[in-house]
Amino acid sequence: MELGRKYHVGDLPGRLVREAREMLEQGGLKQLNLRALAARAGITAASLYHHYDSKTALLAELAASGFMELRRDLERADREAGEGRRLRGWATGYFRFARREPALFGLMFDPEIAEAPQVAEARAAALAVLHRIVTEVAAAQGRVDPPLRHITLAVWTAAHGAADLAASTPEGDDLIEDVIAGLETLFRPALPSLDGEGQAPQAPG
Repeated sequence: MELGRKYHVGDLPGRLVREAREMLEQGGLKQLNLRALAARAGITAASLYHHYDSKTALLAELAASGFMELRRDLERADREAGEGRRLRGWATGYFRFARREPALFGLMFDPEIAEAPQVAEARAAALAVLHRIVTEVAAAQGRVDPPLRHITLAVWTAAHGAADLAASTPEGDDLIEDVIAGLETLFRPALPSLDGEGQAPQAPG
């Protein structure tokens, strides 16, 4: 994209977010500042501040857009998942996004902007995809009153931690596969427990 390119004012907020994303990907968070962004977009700093009054406000909008993109990716992964593989599909979509957009992924969970209203709303919408999958898989297995919210958060936490670890270890692919396999085990239909003789316990009488 050419530097200093001018945009129609009606499209400016969205264009600024897209330009900011490119700057984030190219130079990291420290290189992203509003004056440089204004120069890149071919507008004055005053025009930029008319739409985003601080760097935090701009980053919050960018993070929210990241969660919206993640939600779409997760929904598509769920649609494409085969029967009995919905959790694997979700986890694969999550890991794929984290690897494809490492700078944006990191920003999305930055504590300084995590509670911005648009970020919290977009994050909740992305989490809702997993909650729906957990709910429907549990119902299909006939599980009675499972703690769905706790299970959803546990799965998300495991996947997010694995995504961070995978980015910093040479065994990243193996780690991700192990985590996915572990998550699938949690949702495998329960087998009858065995007694000490290796037989399912019999009802008394």
